[in-house]
Amino acid sequence: MNIARLLPRLSRPMGGVRGIQSQLSRFSTSAPLSCPPQSSSQPPAANDSASTPSGRFISALAQNKEWANKTAEEHPELFPTLASGQKPEILWIGCSDSRCPETTLLGMLPGDVFVHRNIANIVHGGDINSASVIEFAVRHLKVKHVVLCGHTKCGGAAAAMGNSALGILDTWLLPLRQIREQNLALLKSLPAAEATQKLVELNVQEGVKTLKQKSVILEAIEERGLQVHGVIYDVGTGSIHELDTKESEETIKSRFEAFKTA
Repeated sequence: MNIARLLPRLSRPMGGVRGIQSQLSRFSTSAPLSCPPQSSSQPPAANDSASTPSGRFISALAQNKEWANKTAEEHPELFPTLASGQKPEILWIGCSDSRCPETTLLGMLPGDVFVHRNIANIVHGGDINSASVIEFAVRHLKVKHVVLCGHTKCGGAAAAMGNSALGILDTWLLPLRQIREQNLALLKSLPAAEATQKLVELNVQEGVKTLKQKSVILEAIEERGLQVHGVIYDVGTGSIHELDTKESEETIKSRFEAFKTA
């Protein structure tokens, strides 16, 4: 299934998102010309520009009020509906990278997407954090789609392609380095930037495979047609494309026999 066609049909009107984008453009990085200069002996005023230490946060709070008011005007039923519960159709597993805000890049609104993000969007069997999110989203919220999203210019993938000591990140990136090891000849045959991006894609494909080894996922696929997608988000263009994660009937059958529990 082409996720580029799928996702817009699941979203609400995009007016709220456009409103957010237009509001974000108002963030200031310098003090207004009419402001008197601050004495070095005085702390900056709380409502100074976003260039002060606390200014960016203060500005963000102000933007939130504008966004909430505008969204309530454009979608009067949204917040009252969300106050009574959530019914997202998508579980999004993505990277913590600040350039990849799932609700914004999908053109959706609060309540549309259940989210789990971590460094380099890694999915592995021993991670109880992601396992808990997946269990809740699939079994209790009954999402219709699980989307694993990698992205271009991924710092986690770049780190896994190197051999510098990174402290606790070395432990976290171990599954990514294992993928690197398993595909070392292929990755060495590519220029550095292409090799890193290839690792990003391999990581998503491996993650999709891991997702399909979870009994809760297999159960939902069998009982109600849950779909699992692997996609790449291009931070340079804002576009998403879906990776080919199709499997043979024999592979699917073998996975059900090996991993589905009752």
